[in-house]
Order: sequence, then structure tokens, then C-alpha cells
Amino acid sequence: MGAIHEIVFDCVEPSVLAPFWAGLLEGYTLRETETDPATSQVLGLDPNAPAILMIDGPGPSICFQNVDGQRPDNNRVHFDVEVEDRASEVERLKLAGASVDRVLPTYTVMRDPEGNQFCLIDKRQQQLAGEVEQAA
Repeated sequence: MGAIHEIVFDCVEPSVLAPFWAGLLEGYTLRETETDPATSQVLGLDPNAPAILMIDGPGPSICFQNVDGQRPDNNRVHFDVEVEDRASEVERLKLAGASVDRVLPTYTVMRDPEGNQFCLIDKRQQQLAGEVEQAA
């Protein structure tokens, strides 16, 4: 079983949507973030504008990520679900009718039985342990 870690909006202008939702949702504020010009440049985005902005509040964090253009196979909003044992959850959900789109080091992109995307992500402690191992 998992818990909602983030709700992710694919959008053209995170700098417009993040403050909008922070102003709409009680208790939510824009997370301080640093612009990473190198990442933005690689993605073909304005290096002076953040490609990802987050808002935090009493519920799950909400992520606004720049996606240049829309793909018909991609949801504009999806859940990131944090799980203890990603491999086991993937198998359990496949038996329940889900399918796997792709597997990455810290998350797996899946689709529910009607084709809606969601991501299973490793618990934060596991992510940090992996980052420490990679740095060593």
C-alpha cells in the first residue's frame, strides 16, 4: 500500500500555476527553490525560469513541472504514490489490472486499468540511502 507523496501538474508555465494554486488552497505556500539553468537548458527551456515549482501545505505537496507541448498519452495531472517496496507494489498492481510504462532508478511510471498514468516512488528514506550510496 502507498500514500500520496505529490500531485504533479504538467504545464507550460510553472511560475504562473504554482502561485495560483498556492493562493487558492488554504495553508499552501510556494516552496523556496533555486533555478537550475543547466537543467533548463538541457530541456530546451528558458534558463532563467524554473522548470519545476513546488507548493507545500497541510496535504500532499503539489508539483508544477514544465512540459513543452502535450503528448496524447500523458495525463496533465497525476499522482506520485510513495511505497515501501516498489517492486512488490508493481507486481500487486499488475495483478489488479495496472500496467508498467517505464522503470527508472527511483520511480516507476504505471497506468491504471483505464490508462491513467501514476508513478510509484520509493520512500524518501530509500531515496536518500540510494543517493548516499551513489556518492560513495
